[in-house]
Amino acid sequence: MTGRFLLGAACVLAAAPAMAGPYINTELKSSWTGSDYSKSTWHNDLGFESKLSKSTKFYIQGGPSVVLPDGKDHTVELAGKTGLKIKLADGLSGYGEVAAMTQDEMNFDEDLKFSTKVGLKYAF
Repeated sequence: MTGRFLLGAACVLAAAPAMAGPYINTELKSSWTGSDYSKSTWHNDLGFESKLSKSTKFYIQGGPSVVLPDGKDHTVELAGKTGLKIKLADGLSGYGEVAAMTQDEMNFDEDLKFSTKVGLKYAF
């Protein structure tokens, strides 16, 4: 149920006229422990970004992701993320992101895997 709500909210936001900056983002994330490879995830997203105000930018993106675990069959999952970047002062900005991904071949009956990230960036 949570997955359907998030997907519906993402569709509504993506259709908003203020979001005039569409883009495509493809990204390959791989992980190892020492020299032991564990998996790669290839994200293929369609996104939109826009300014919410003079100092705040917003984005939302999502699409199919191919998960390639070492020694196991690949799966295709749905993944998406949304975030903000806020200018706090000259050279200082803050950002935050929330991401979600299905865990069982795009099955929304399973709990979504969530992650968050927040931070500050200072440019010299």
